[in-house]
Amino acid sequence: MLKLYTYFRSSAAYRVRIALNLKGLAWDSVPVHLVRDGGQQNSPEYRARSPLGTVPALDTGEGVFTQSLAIIEYLNEIHPTPALLPASAESRARVRAIAQTIACEIHPVNNLRVLSYLTREFGITQEQKDIWYRHWVGEGLRAVETMLAGDPRTGTFCHGESPGLADCCLVPQVFNARRFDCPLDDMPTVRRIVDACEQLHAFKRAAPAAQPDAE
Repeated sequence: MLKLYTYFRSSAAYRVRIALNLKGLAWDSVPVHLVRDGGQQNSPEYRARSPLGTVPALDTGEGVFTQSLAIIEYLNEIHPTPALLPASAESRARVRAIAQTIACEIHPVNNLRVLSYLTREFGITQEQKDIWYRHWVGEGLRAVETMLAGDPRTGTFCHGESPGLADCCLVPQVFNARRFDCPLDDMPTVRRIVDACEQLHAFKRAAPAAQPDAE
């Protein structure tokens, strides 16, 4: 049985939960509370699994893997159907570019570690933190909207008619954007794709509110 070390609100863990569900794989949730007890991810036991102290971490029984995109690509290689990446190199590059715009550009400057550091070291207020968050989410998701809108390869989902890697990244980021009241009015393609994804059982099961550690 696969074990996923996860936190219900972590967008990175949310990506992997979606991918596991799309693959139809059985997995156990092992909650790691990122705030309680000073952050359970900082314990020596967890750091032995994830040296940076981040979630998710996937224990396959043969090894522990970290970093959400690496985990999803691993799952896609070990369990090739349904495919989360398209067949052609050009299409795979497009999907990875969309996914990485979210996972490597938007998310890193807005994750809990960074926001906590800004508060602790620079004394920024909640209002200032929200302005920071909304700025970077807006910059990134507007870029994603441009990448998706008007491209004939965009279908019901980010690429064609089946959800894949890019959708695994998009839905959690939009969930967080909505949680922080980020304006999405000028992103109709993003909103349409997220709405389509959220109708699917794999995405519903992965949603933060459906997790055993949801608060």
